Amino acid sequence: MTLDANMTDHNYIDNIVIVGGGTAGWLSACHLAKNQPHCNITVIESPNIPTIGVGEGSVPSVAESLKALGISETDLIREAYASHKQSVEFINWKSTTQNDSKALHRYHHIFEKPACDLDELIEYWKHSGTNSSFVDVISAQGAICDNNLAPKVITMPEYKGVSGYAFHFDALRLAKLLKDHACKTFNVKHIEAELVDVTLCSDGNIGELRLDTGEGVSADLFVDCTGFKSLLLGKALCTKFIDKQDVLFTDSALTTQIHYKGHHPEEHRQSSSPYVNNNVTVASSTKATAQDAGWIWDIALSNRRGVGYVFSSKHTTAEKVETQLRDYLANDAIDDLTFRQVDFKVGYRELAWSKNCVGIGLSQGFVEPLEATGIMMIDDVAKALAAIIPRHKSSMPAAARKLNQIVSHQWASIIDFIKIHYVLSDRSESFWCDNRSQSSIPETLADRLSLWHSRLPSDYDFTSRHDVFYRINYLYILLGMDCLPNAKINNKMKVIKKMDCENTLNYIQHVRLNKEKLLHVLPSNTELLYKIKLFGLQSV
Repeated sequence: MTLDANMTDHNYIDNIVIVGGGTAGWLSACHLAKNQPHCNITVIESPNIPTIGVGEGSVPSVAESLKALGISETDLIREAYASHKQSVEFINWKSTTQNDSKALHRYHHIFEKPACDLDELIEYWKHSGTNSSFVDVISAQGAICDNNLAPKVITMPEYKGVSGYAFHFDALRLAKLLKDHACKTFNVKHIEAELVDVTLCSDGNIGELRLDTGEGVSADLFVDCTGFKSLLLGKALCTKFIDKQDVLFTDSALTTQIHYKGHHPEEHRQSSSPYVNNNVTVASSTKATAQDAGWIWDIALSNRRGVGYVFSSKHTTAEKVETQLRDYLANDAIDDLTFRQVDFKVGYRELAWSKNCVGIGLSQGFVEPLEATGIMMIDDVAKALAAIIPRHKSSMPAAARKLNQIVSHQWASIIDFIKIHYVLSDRSESFWCDNRSQSSIPETLADRLSLWHSRLPSDYDFTSRHDVFYRINYLYILLGMDCLPNAKINNKMKVIKKMDCENTLNYIQHVRLNKEKLLHVLPSNTELLYKIKLFGLQSV
């Protein structure tokens, strides 16, 4: 291949400016600096804009990224008040029976994938006569979560556990940890200033940013991490926003924080941890409890809980939401609860990469925090960008087309997966009935549901490596909601009686014995977090 004679030094991509800090800005800075070491990375951060921090949960792929970037798990626990997350526990997304109206319908979307044939495991579960959930038959992780146990013991190295796990964390503290790491480890430049103006070139590219310090900043590539304001991608470049409010109805959240009794937020960083002596239970799951017009998240960090009600303003009022949220928290007996309302648009920019600007985080798109897709998308897009940035500016349009193709597919995949949680519910409130309306279901999801009426999901239903959620994720939701095709079960029973199920039975027996062992040897989350704060974990 012969290089173009015009590829002079000034046509290389050497300077990248990220506008906005927070988790999006600093995680992007770390990925870009690590994977594009020839580039100068600068983060321009406003001193006056707080991090939104809705959800404060993650998924295992984010933990893998933090490990790859060199972020210590011990530091996550100590500095970002992190705790270990092993599932999303769904509560009351399905109506209870008339015979047991006080019971709660619960199921786990765990992070572990069984190392055995899924079809055979499902057949065994449905016809074994067990009262256990599918998750409890094929994995110990649901039981570990039910008992609020940690995914590891103190002697295990960082990012190693008995099964996959992610983290809950304080978003503000995580951003600070990432910021310190980016500046010290990757030599990222930090400018604290307000953006006051954006100058565009004649070709539509961003030419210069004007700061309140009077400084003008130019770059070869800009990354917009300015949150919902989307100052570069949305406001300056007028990139179209694709509204998905007709699919996902939630558009607001009422949030609060509950610090553990007898414990000031900063005290938790000291060597003696008061919450250990206060009988505090740090849950292993993000709890998602269905309500009349949405759902409540409940996330336990090592120093507090973050709780919020995600709702549709078309189906309820903020006053009703606050009443229901107070009822949910009644057992906590807190007199001075304060709430913060966050309103948001559901959807994403038509282009994640427009001209010489890439949007990452809220500036590019947002859907409700169900399944912790917010930080997952920040991480995924930042990694993708860091991997496909071309060396020369002339290749930027091709790289932009590739990134836009990936990100658009990911948003479609995420929206389908979140939507199915609502579609499978049989709750009778108007919010839930409207969610089951055929007109609100994306065609891609409707096609899958049509196929799954008569058969189980297949790996061939997921044809892209960028699908985000795959067969196993959908199965956990479908089986958790007791949505299985009878035709598949009945037809396969004739086969399963004749087939050699030795591998499946051995696997199930192994799960049972392993579960008994782990329930006895694993410490509680509270105990492990306390020990990590005192002694730290073994480095990888």
